[in-house]
Amino acid sequence: MAEETTPKILSIQSHVVHGYVGNRSAVFPLQLLGFEVDFINSVQLCTHTQYKKVTGQILKEQDLTDLFEGLKENGLDKYDYLLTGYVGSPSFLKEILEVYKHLKSANPGIVFVCDPVMGDNGQLYVPEELVPLYQECIVPHAHILTPNQYELELLTGFKISNVDDCWKAIENLHMKGCKTVVVSSSDLGKNGELLALASTLNGESCQRVSITLKKKQAIFVGTGDVFASLMLAWMHKTNNDLKVALERTIATLQAILDRTLECAKGKPHTPENLELKLIQSKRDIEKPQVILSANCSTRQ
Repeated sequence: MAEETTPKILSIQSHVVHGYVGNRSAVFPLQLLGFEVDFINSVQLCTHTQYKKVTGQILKEQDLTDLFEGLKENGLDKYDYLLTGYVGSPSFLKEILEVYKHLKSANPGIVFVCDPVMGDNGQLYVPEELVPLYQECIVPHAHILTPNQYELELLTGFKISNVDDCWKAIENLHMKGCKTVVVSSSDLGKNGELLALASTLNGESCQRVSITLKKKQAIFVGTGDVFASLMLAWMHKTNNDLKVALERTIATLQAILDRTLECAKGKPHTPENLELKLIQSKRDIEKPQVILSANCSTRQ
């Protein structure tokens, strides 16, 4: 890929010294797929929080301001994408919005991809004050949102008990200004299954895509960060073909999880043994083998 056509991404999310979560999960796949990635770490921790001892630092909004001011002064503020993940404080999230507004002034065509990391399985693991900020300040600006089922409920205030509820919640985000919503995981499938759902606005119509996949018998960390980065990459590389992008994202993620489980076979499912095998999955990232086909429909 010629240098002048290489898409540039600014990724703002968490970082760990050991393991794969946040930027450690997102940057490598994006680079493999041909993207230039600059990244700012919202937190820097020794490991993710499933380990028994977690130490590190949390960036404050002034730290983000200082880093971004340096980029601006050096003329390095032209990006094709802004990707955001875990943010631990309301003030930091507000500063991200200011960064996005500047990036949009520098490149009106920039695409904002937001993984609204707030919680999972009914448990909130960020300050409650972040929820209304995502609802009121981030959703109207984001082009692509990748919440899980619980985060979709938080963003909309809707209780999601079935697939119809999920589509209604997604429509609510469309009405608030977000063009594409991809629910990375939901418990709306049959027993032992997960359901991924995605929707994008095309003028007056809405394309809906869904994929059913089997649950893995383990708890992984960092999968949402990989998912968001892959969706960004494949939406770009397929000219926003939602069906193909979701199929390739799911294919890659399933291959990574299968390899992670294979490497952990016969071992206890500790955080260390279940760290994602990203490096070992290089070929699956570059050339995913699609096994699960997506269902696709159009709603007027």
